[in-house]
This record gives sequence, structure tokens and C-alpha cells, in this order.
Amino acid sequence: MFDILKDRTFRHLFAAQVVALLGTGLATVALGLLAFDLAGDQAAMALGTVFTIKMIAYVGVAPIAAAVVTQFPRRAVLVALDLVRAGAALSLPFVTEIWQVYVLIFLLQSASAAFTPAFQATIPSVLPDEAHYTRALSLSRLAYDLENIISPTLAALLLAVLSYNTLFFGTVFGFIASALLVVSILLPNPEPAEGKGIYDRTTRGIRIYLATPRLRGLLALNLTAAAAGAMVLVNSVVLVRGTLGLSESALAWTMFAFGAGSMLSALVLPRLLDRIADRPVMIAGATMAIATLIVLAILVMSFGISWPILLGAWLLVGIGYSAVLTPSGRLLRRSSHETDRPALFAAQFALSHGCWLVAYPLSGWLMTSHGTVEALLVLALTGAIGTFCALRLWPRDDPETLTHTHKNLPLDHPHLRGERTHTHAFVVDDEHPRWSPTL
Repeated sequence: MFDILKDRTFRHLFAAQVVALLGTGLATVALGLLAFDLAGDQAAMALGTVFTIKMIAYVGVAPIAAAVVTQFPRRAVLVALDLVRAGAALSLPFVTEIWQVYVLIFLLQSASAAFTPAFQATIPSVLPDEAHYTRALSLSRLAYDLENIISPTLAALLLAVLSYNTLFFGTVFGFIASALLVVSILLPNPEPAEGKGIYDRTTRGIRIYLATPRLRGLLALNLTAAAAGAMVLVNSVVLVRGTLGLSESALAWTMFAFGAGSMLSALVLPRLLDRIADRPVMIAGATMAIATLIVLAILVMSFGISWPILLGAWLLVGIGYSAVLTPSGRLLRRSSHETDRPALFAAQFALSHGCWLVAYPLSGWLMTSHGTVEALLVLALTGAIGTFCALRLWPRDDPETLTHTHKNLPLDHPHLRGERTHTHAFVVDDEHPRWSPTL
């Protein structure tokens, strides 16, 4: 897996991702404690609102940003957005009201909504070989898991001697270091599709996404991942600090358990995906996450909550969560031409976070108004609905090549070469507006 780090461009991009996420992980822990400080018993609702604002920024900004930033050099765009995120993070230690947190989080996450899809769409251009790209996806998943492992560990150590506000300065350092690493390399700039207006560029990725069966299945599985992930991210602070009455460091170790499961899954997935198709792996991961929430609810009803049980549950949820999300880049790469890839990654970013926009406030409201068991069971049901829809929307037989007949193009069109019926790797585009053997 680590052989791909010999590629200098990818190595610098991966390092940029790592340092940015280390900083983001520190902010995640600090935000939970800041919400507990400012909102007290309403911390779950306040934190749910913070994450909801984050999702609104992601869903609303990502498609528009994708249409705009493709008109500028990718490296300059990524660096500028990193600096905007650093400025917002620098202001967080000085807030005194919860509404100020909401404003700064919207600014920071709007920049992330533009940054992340552009960054993700760069990787398949840097590593065009699918085997290399699969390993890059696993390394990328590992980098995200650092937000839940190394960052909480570092946070636990820092919190022993410093206040939680200090953690935000680590976030600033992470974004600045990311910008410096991106500056140090040259990045490819795929030519945008010609003759496309702003409306077409803004909606193109979503139209391709929703017209592709495997991606409709991916969207449904994103709902499952969001339901399980929201239970962990929104409610861990209440379970650990409120229900169990444990320390701030215990919260960091609880998030560590979730990240450890996700990292373990990411380490195993490259070899597993060499032998097994994406669909069964992702469905199995979703099923594991759902089953874990249900079993945890039964244990809480029967014996009450305990920290060891919570740690074990979050470990298993992390394994299932990573199994759902890690292969998603392969599906996006397989379903697009290079010119459409930034738009499609932006669509995945926006639509998947639309699922989080539902799951975050639902998780906070359930925990605050009804309690732990109800939150676990309703979120498990939500995840089960997503998995059931994925099974229906994503055909078991999912060919990359498709024999199809064009009735939508004149016979002298360059794509047809005089033959209306032909076979090739099939993606939705201008010549193939829908997934069908007859166009």
C-alpha cells in the first residue's frame, strides 16, 4: 500500500491531507468541550446544530464551488482555501457566545466544501492506475482516521496540561502546513468541458450521479454511514461526560476507539477489494454498523451503559463505517470521464453530506429529548432503510462495459463511427444521458 508514496506529488498531497486532518481532529474534540462549556445540558443539541451548519455549508456550497474553481489553477485554489480555513479556526478560541461558533463554523466549512472535492478529484489524475488509486483511497481513509485516533490521543495529552481552547491553534497550524505542502508541487488542471454555462457546470455532477445506478446505491449507503457516524460524533460527549461522568481525556479515548475500527478496516480493504467487488463489501460494512447500534441498545436496556461496552461498540461501528466509505472513490472514478470528475466528486460531497444534514440534528434531538436507547434504535432504523434502498438501487450485476444502441445520435456522429450498436466502458455523459442499453 505504501509504495505509492514514492510518487512525490501524491506524497505531498497525502502529507497535506494528514496535517490538515490532524488539526481538524483537535478542533472536533475542542468543539465538543466548547459546546459543553457554553450550552451545558443542551450540549448535544448545540453540537448537533454546529454539525448541521457544517452540512448546510457542504450541501449548498460544494456544487457551486466546483463550477467556479475549475476555472482557476487548482493549486492556487487549494492554497487560498486552506488560508481561509486557518483564519476561521484562529478566531474560535476567542468566542464567548454559541452563535459566534455557528458563524465561524459556517465560514470554515464553506471553505472546506470547496477544498475537499477539488482535492479528492486531483488524486485519480495523479494516480491513473486503478490498483494504485485503490491503495490511495485506503491511505486517504487512514488519514481521515487520524482525526479519530492520533488527534484525540494528542488532545488527551494536551488537555492534561492545557485548556481545550489551545487545541484550536493546532488546527490553524494544520491548515497552514497543508497550504505549504500544496505550494511545493505542481498539480494537473483538467480542461473543463467546453461550451458549458454556470448552470450546467453547477448541476452536471449531480445529474451524472443520479443517473448512474451504482452511485444511487452509494447515496443510499451514505445515509447508513451518516446515521451510524452521527450517533458517535454527536452523542459521545453526552454519554462520556454526562451519563458516565468521565473526564475530558475519556472522551478523546472514546473517539479513538471509533477511529481505530475505521483504520483497521482501511488497512484490510485494499487486498479484500482485489478479490471481492465493491458492492458486497460495502453492504457488509453497513450491516455491521446497523447491527452494532441495535445490540448496544439492547445492552443499555438490559444492563445500563458502561465505558468498556461503549468502546467496543464504537470500534465495530468504525469498522463498518470505513467499509462503506473507503471504496466510494473507486465508484466515482469508474463512473466519470476525467473532465467530469471534479463535478462528480462535488456531487458526492454535497449529496453524502445531505445525508449527514438529516442525521446530525436527528441524533442530537433524539438524545436530548428521548435518551440513549431511542437514539440508537431510530438511527439503526435509518441506517437499515439506507441499506435496503442500496440493495434495490444498485444492481448485483454492475458491468463496467455495456452493449448499447444509440438512437439519440445521427449515424455520422464521431462517437458512432457508422455503428449504432457498440460496446465500451459506459459512463453517463452528453452522448449517454442515461444508463440504458437503448439511448
